[in-house]
Amino acid sequence: MPKGLATFYQLAIDCHDAAKLVEFWQPLLGYEVPAPPAPFDTWRDWYLSVGVPEGEIDGDGTDRLVPADGQGVAIWFQPVPETKGVKNRLHLDLRASQGRAVSREQRRREIEPVVARVQAAGGSLIRWTEEPEADHVYAVLADPEGNEFCVN
Repeated sequence: MPKGLATFYQLAIDCHDAAKLVEFWQPLLGYEVPAPPAPFDTWRDWYLSVGVPEGEIDGDGTDRLVPADGQGVAIWFQPVPETKGVKNRLHLDLRASQGRAVSREQRRREIEPVVARVQAAGGSLIRWTEEPEADHVYAVLADPEGNEFCVN
């Protein structure tokens, strides 16, 4: 029994093109696409079996990622009809640097290749933020559908 009222099951991220976001996030996080539930060969087959209309399933239905090492939170890219309209109220914070064990300048150098990889994969840099008084540096980025996240 969980200590709280519920157990954190997965993070759902609204999107239009789940397969595109799986392709974007998978190498960034080192996650993997889980196999569909047995005995189904594809997620599309599984979705059809539970009554999702065929017209609502893109491609083979791949729409989720799980941590390759079993540590962390599963992510489901949930197709929705509306477009992102405002800043996220919740976002992912990713660590690409050694943190405060090294200088702010070194952390920025460690973050820069991740920013370049995100941009090459179709994401965008929103801004760099450096706060000398707090000894903090991070990049605010967006995935191809505008979902924001930070890399520090």
